[in-house]
Amino acid sequence: MKDYTMNTKCVQAGYTPGNGEPRQIPIIQSTTFKYDTSEDMGKLFDLEAEGYFYTRLQNPTNDHVAAKIAALEGGTAGMLTSSGQAANFFALFNICECGSHIVASSSIYGGTFNLIAVTMKKMGIDATFVSPDCSEEELNAAFQENTRAVFGETIANPALTVLDIEKFAKAAHEHGVPLIVDNTFPTPVNCRPIEWGADIVTHSTTKYMDGHGAAVGGAIVDGGHFDWMAHADKFPGLCQPDDSYHGITYAERFGMEGAFITKCTAQLMRDFGCIQSPQHAFILNLGLESLHVRMPRHVENGQAVAEFLQQQPQVAHVNYPGLKGDPYYERAQKYLPNGGCGVVSFELKGGRQAAEAFMKKLKLAAIETHVADARTCCLNPATSTHRQMNDEQLKEAGIPAGLIRISCGLEDKEDLIADLKQALA
Repeated sequence: MKDYTMNTKCVQAGYTPGNGEPRQIPIIQSTTFKYDTSEDMGKLFDLEAEGYFYTRLQNPTNDHVAAKIAALEGGTAGMLTSSGQAANFFALFNICECGSHIVASSSIYGGTFNLIAVTMKKMGIDATFVSPDCSEEELNAAFQENTRAVFGETIANPALTVLDIEKFAKAAHEHGVPLIVDNTFPTPVNCRPIEWGADIVTHSTTKYMDGHGAAVGGAIVDGGHFDWMAHADKFPGLCQPDDSYHGITYAERFGMEGAFITKCTAQLMRDFGCIQSPQHAFILNLGLESLHVRMPRHVENGQAVAEFLQQQPQVAHVNYPGLKGDPYYERAQKYLPNGGCGVVSFELKGGRQAAEAFMKKLKLAAIETHVADARTCCLNPATSTHRQMNDEQLKEAGIPAGLIRISCGLEDKEDLIADLKQALA
């Protein structure tokens, strides 16, 4: 599929039926798989043969859809997880262990911030958070001897800061570690971080990839370019024998193109079991088939809503990287020339009280803990997705208490603007 465009890959990649086989990806709704001999199954457990034995690790339906996402991102291998949160945890924990350190952008989704700053800290993994706008000197100063990964979001949720992927990738590589980028908001239709130097890409497929609020899921894609063996002392899990798999050294056996995902599947999925159900993978694929058609409409609506809000006297400021004058406009033109997403955040004059009053008046936009859906939805992050963060952390992440995040769906933009107009009035 390398020679096809993004539009064709959305429809065709990941699965090619043979003669007389199902045209649509089949749902393999089975926990287990039969083999004729113990020797045949033993080869699977030794990672000497390809195949399936238990859906907790791998399932054919999931693998077809993961292959499509990997093709869309320009990666060499991919896997599905039960959620975007699981994808980010797996991507980090696959190369981190007790005593490791992570450098992360401070402007990320609140749930991911909590995962890194609180939960992984309890596992003995520390983190230093840096501004997405930090200088190269400030970024490099955040690294420690035990740093094992750098993490950021292409477009941060909900601050809508745009990551300077090349700058973060350069710093990561100078310190011998990979850059992991959550590309949920733009999707590969609008940005492919691997082409800008990122090594691993994650997604909450629950968002635009599914696009209909029907199936929770996540995905990890390996770009296949990071040389683990060149930094073998930093990544013993990939570069030293794994006793739980008969002494296999993943980086030697599967190379740069497959080591990361193979280890993530063979170890983490085996032990944590955060598998995406085949039913959800099937639903996800239906969303992927129209992703290239839907994303331009989301961007069109987001741009129209942002321009409308920018002109309203009740609005203190609007965050949308597609707006001229936005702090991230120039960076968005570089990384997101076709637009980013349909999510707009803005702050009303009057803070939290004004935000709550405004949201009660909305008729078309629904108040939901969701985003990147075919239907427009809206929420106040400080009292929902980011409520675990204190005021100082909220400010650092660019999320004042009165901020409203609106995710523009696929409705007519004139109807969306009319709803906002009456609520503001």
